[in-house]
Amino acid sequence: MKDRRLRQLLVLTDLIRDRSLENLRRAAAERDLTRALIAGLEAPPASDLPALAAAQVALSYQRWADERRRELNMQLARQMVSVAQRQAEARLAFGRAEVLHRLATPGRR
Repeated sequence: MKDRRLRQLLVLTDLIRDRSLENLRRAAAERDLTRALIAGLEAPPASDLPALAAAQVALSYQRWADERRRELNMQLARQMVSVAQRQAEARLAFGRAEVLHRLATPGRR
């Protein structure tokens, strides 16, 4: 393969690798945000209310939080699948770029 074409191929594989890594980073950031939202649903009980009112507020909040947690857990499951797919894509892109760099570097095969 001509040097010029090999250099062009190296640039392209590096761009693909970088794009794959960025896609993985974004997917992981979205997953981490969802995890933080789930963790944020834990709320301390209201201490400045009478006992009966505090219990009613806690029960109402808990119902809402349980529903929200279910929604977020489904979203988290989808995001975890996305992260796994992005990891596989990044591994493949990284491997391809590494192989081409080894082929392009004399004595590194």
